[in-house]
Amino acid sequence: MRIEIICTGDEILTGKTVNTNFSHISRKLEEVGLSVSWGTTVGDDRDTLLEAFRLAGDRGDAVIVNGGLGPTVDDLSQEIAAKAAGVNLVLNEHWLERIEALFRRYNLVMQPNNRKQALLPATAEIIDNPIGTACGFELTIGRASFYFTPGVPKELHLMLDAEVIPRLLARSGTPTISRVKRFHSFGLGESHADSLLEGIEGLAPNRGVKLGFQSHFPQLETKLALRGADPAELARRLLPIEAEVRKRLGNFIVAEDDDTLEGIILAALKRKRASLSVVETFTGGRIAARLAAHPDAESVFRRGLVAQAGSEIEALLNLAVGTLSNGPLTEKAIKDAACATLLVTHSTYALVALADRDKIADPAACSPTLWFAIATGQQVAVRSSRLLRFGDKEILRAGAVEMGLDSLRRFLQGLPVEEKNDFG
Repeated sequence: MRIEIICTGDEILTGKTVNTNFSHISRKLEEVGLSVSWGTTVGDDRDTLLEAFRLAGDRGDAVIVNGGLGPTVDDLSQEIAAKAAGVNLVLNEHWLERIEALFRRYNLVMQPNNRKQALLPATAEIIDNPIGTACGFELTIGRASFYFTPGVPKELHLMLDAEVIPRLLARSGTPTISRVKRFHSFGLGESHADSLLEGIEGLAPNRGVKLGFQSHFPQLETKLALRGADPAELARRLLPIEAEVRKRLGNFIVAEDDDTLEGIILAALKRKRASLSVVETFTGGRIAARLAAHPDAESVFRRGLVAQAGSEIEALLNLAVGTLSNGPLTEKAIKDAACATLLVTHSTYALVALADRDKIADPAACSPTLWFAIATGQQVAVRSSRLLRFGDKEILRAGAVEMGLDSLRRFLQGLPVEEKNDFG
């Protein structure tokens, strides 16, 4: 089956909004064994939309259109879909009642332009949207079946899983599905990971496993993909390959599948019924932000202290003047800061992330010396590193944030906090 994804909207076309919906749709299709042949982005223009719909209807078997189902003047999908199919727009009374009921439920005034979302091509079949007012629909244009979906990610995700993918699978008549196993690592470059995993595909019967990488600094995603008809059989066949990947990538794996580094950390702290506070300079509060925004943070994350100067951290932690501000940082100084954080915040764990601004060997080539300390009442571990300067300061900060979180993960998992890596 030849599938096309059409994403609509000036904000997508001009780059003002990052098109995460396309990647989500494509990934979900791949997981069930359906591959995308074309991807098209079109602005809010009637002529170009009509051309895109007609071209897709002539060359493909199925087309997923994302966006353009809202109440405003630049939402054109229903209108242009009807024109491309050669039918009229008609008011769907059932969907209008759904919209009105949703506004009543939340005690909101429904503006007249919301009726536009109940105007559908006469031959369209509704695709349910259980949480929004934008009506999805299926329509034949040319030789292809079109599936129109809303641009709101949460609404798209539900509609895709519950309605669109089942319809596509039924239409394709193929029992093939795809299982993808993902490993997220920090500290390994793509070429290094590739060399470590050399020959991994040959370990699977009939070389059925496909190995792939996606680098999004500071993490690297390593993927194993396998296709077949039985989900349980695919999982069984992947198990020994997964174990070999864990063995070869070792301590650099920070999370798997949909887990995140911060999620792994907070889950470990939650199991220990522990609390955490974070002190930062160079990373500017971004370590705390990664942790505090996670759903599991409420019972774990206690406090984040952020300052630019060592003297301000001294004041916040009741440290002696000069501990962090008199010359280059030392291992003893950062250990003192971590222990002081425990006392001031009454947390069971403390993570301190500081930068030694006076100790830069080559500012054009690398970062300041980064210092990380993790403390409990019984133990303090320290890691120091100078990240290679692959880009601007924001990229360095991203790497420093990841290194701080990775240091804490390693500490909680009983791994060496400091281990030679590809970034510094």
